Amino acid sequence: MDITKLLSISLGAILVNNFILVQFLGICPFMGVSKKMDTAVGMGFAVIFVMGLASALCYPVNVLLMKLDLEYMQTVAFILVIAALVQFVEMFLKKSIPTLYEALGVYLPLITTNCAVLGVVLLNVQEGYNFIESVVYGITGGAGFLLAIVLFASIRERLQFSEPVSYTHLRAHE
Repeated sequence: MDITKLLSISLGAILVNNFILVQFLGICPFMGVSKKMDTAVGMGFAVIFVMGLASALCYPVNVLLMKLDLEYMQTVAFILVIAALVQFVEMFLKKSIPTLYEALGVYLPLITTNCAVLGVVLLNVQEGYNFIESVVYGITGGAGFLLAIVLFASIRERLQFSEPVSYTHLRAHE
């Protein structure tokens, strides 16, 4: 296992090729949930979980599809795996953290159609990552999503609670 390659994949996913800030994937739930810090953090961790697990589960699905010469079914198979994962996350949050479930609202099921989640598994195949590299890319891609949504939510909260600036007193000194 080459730790340098895993570090390169991680830093690339979090900073250099961030799904939100660079690739512009997953913008819909990003914009909808980034109004409050607590919901942004909850969505970020849900995306990390789904991206990591989707990468882990889609890897053997892809291997199976390749053995059966059904590579053209990758996108459909990956969407089915992601949809099942999101349903699992939704049921888990509804039972264990109902306040977060309510706060995320309609944006939680949107993780199913979040192109960042589908993008990570398709990029795993495109880059030829092995199982460990795929999982690392999925988790750190989600971490990059979390970083972006937390930064954006903090800016939005700061703007919402800041005092409006009055420029009239500045003109009096001119």
